[in-house]
Amino acid sequence: MVVTHTFTATSTGPTSPAKTKKNRRKIVRKNPGNADAFPSEPSSSSHPYEGGDEEEMTLTPLDTGFYSQTGQKTTDDDDDELMIDTDPTSLVPSSSAPVFPPVAPGAEKTTLRSETRRIPIPPHRMTPLKKDWLHIFGPLTELLGLQVRMNVQRRCVEIRTSKHTRDIGALQKGADFIKAYALGFDVNDAIALLRLDDLYLDSFEIKDVKTLHGDHLSRAIGRIAGQDGKTKFTIENTSRTRIVLADTKIHIMGSFQNIKVARDALVSLILGSPPGKVYAGLRTVSSRMKQRAL
Repeated sequence: MVVTHTFTATSTGPTSPAKTKKNRRKIVRKNPGNADAFPSEPSSSSHPYEGGDEEEMTLTPLDTGFYSQTGQKTTDDDDDELMIDTDPTSLVPSSSAPVFPPVAPGAEKTTLRSETRRIPIPPHRMTPLKKDWLHIFGPLTELLGLQVRMNVQRRCVEIRTSKHTRDIGALQKGADFIKAYALGFDVNDAIALLRLDDLYLDSFEIKDVKTLHGDHLSRAIGRIAGQDGKTKFTIENTSRTRIVLADTKIHIMGSFQNIKVARDALVSLILGSPPGKVYAGLRTVSSRMKQRAL
């Protein structure tokens, strides 16, 4: 198969119709059965073939036109007519941000899944718990909307949320209330944990402050309690806290600042400071707290 190129003569006139024509390639295919048709000399390749069946196939250039965004076809000759849509709204699909309605006040309550909390009770607090049970489960069910039961075999109190629970933190408040009672606080003092949000529990041991043994430990406990509990009551009234002295463990309930004041006074007594010196420090702190309140 031999490929020959034929060129069409074009005029240089402005109105010549051949200006827009492209070069065409002419393919002449020779029948392979006629081997005599091939030229014997290289110079004869420019002449048409003689003899045999010849097939002419004319190839036209591929369509190299471009399409604009408006759907119009453009070619190389009319690049000036290429139109580009510069409107950004047509390029990016329009999408609006989702608008959600305001959340209802009670939408955060966990009504789909019930949460349960189990609070262990020490053996020496089981008898007081049975006596004060009416005063314990009443606030838990009425104020917090929790379900409460006493498990005597496991020596614990089990609480869980229900459909009547409104506050998401009700379960934690109820657990703190029962834990405070299990540590030795009175029911009326522990109920304050349910009504106020800025009350906390702090516990530490005497050995955390200073390692004492024998009579030294007994005298430290005596300095903290005082005669007939006078020193402990003075610290409670001055710092506006509640203190439980259970052997070598000390539990304090109150706000963050008040717990710090009471703990500093207790630490001074453990280290050996006389009660008179501690009282003087408490008077100073009490006067400062009154000035801040004013």
